[in-house]
Amino acid sequence: QVRLVESGGGLVQAGRSLTLSCTASESGFNIAAMSWYRQAPEKQRELVALTQREGASYIANSVKGRFTISRDNAKNSVYLQMNALKPEDTAVYFCNAIFQAKGYWGQGTQVTVSS
Repeated sequence: QVRLVESGGGLVQAGRSLTLSCTASESGFNIAAMSWYRQAPEKQRELVALTQREGASYIANSVKGRFTISRDNAKNSVYLQMNALKPEDTAVYFCNAIFQAKGYWGQGTQVTVSS
């Protein structure tokens, strides 16, 4: 069982930045992949960014060039740096971890971008 705790969400104006943090209860060196998903009202949850333990990463086209994912295995943490935020980035952002072939979710953190 892996617990994930997210932080860093909030209300910001369009064009500003936010950094989301997610800390796991398991060592980051044991977690195969950590990622960020988001879910806007009445929409499906979508993958925003992913980073693998070995260093490979993925960023969704919708946020490429604006969002950056990073990971600190020693701190059991993954981060999502979000720049140039747009109203369409408004969603609940969830952290996900793959540990021993099972996926675990955080409780989510709300990001609201006003125009």
